[in-house]
Amino acid sequence: MTVITVADLRNDYEVNVYLNCSTKYLGELGFTEHGQRHANIVAERAAQVLADLGYSERECQLAAISGYLHDIGNMVNRYNHGGMGAAMAYPILTRLQMPPEEIAMVLAAIGNHEEERGNAVNSTAAALILADKSDVYRSRVTNTDFAKFEIHDRVNYAAEKSSLIVNKELRTVTLQLSIDTQICPVMEYFEIFLVRMIMCRRAADFLDCQFRLVINGIQLL
Repeated sequence: MTVITVADLRNDYEVNVYLNCSTKYLGELGFTEHGQRHANIVAERAAQVLADLGYSERECQLAAISGYLHDIGNMVNRYNHGGMGAAMAYPILTRLQMPPEEIAMVLAAIGNHEEERGNAVNSTAAALILADKSDVYRSRVTNTDFAKFEIHDRVNYAAEKSSLIVNKELRTVTLQLSIDTQICPVMEYFEIFLVRMIMCRRAADFLDCQFRLVINGIQLL
């Protein structure tokens, strides 16, 4: 079997076609960006979460692979894109000769990253959930007409900075956001992201950590 890394996926034509189509199709429906930018950020953050908590290099690599692939299912449909993405990732990872034990970890993570039906079933899934839900940022907004912004557009456009900070000693995972409250009040963030924050708390619990949310310097969770 071959030891593959996220770099192999970044250079894989099939994977990148699916990612580009995913964000293109979602853009037609008015969703935020879900392409290579988001894939790279989630891959890097998922790997860093596990690295900061002392997980092995290979476990960090699997988190990065899961992060890069997690949204390819949007190419088919937004509904159950986690399950669809896992099904699509299987032949890709098999083609790249990844061992079944590692494929199982990655597919479980991809299939469990949606807040509607996902759970932190392993460390890779937990890291992916935290990384995915932390990517709230202005550049993800694809709508260019501010007058037509809906709540998801406003929340993301208002986010001027987003970072995920792990403290191994305190066993905390902190999502820090800077939000322009003239564009979007903090309450609107909670209106659409409360379920996601609950999911992040449970993911942090799986990693034996406490999840914290800090917005504009104030700890809210």
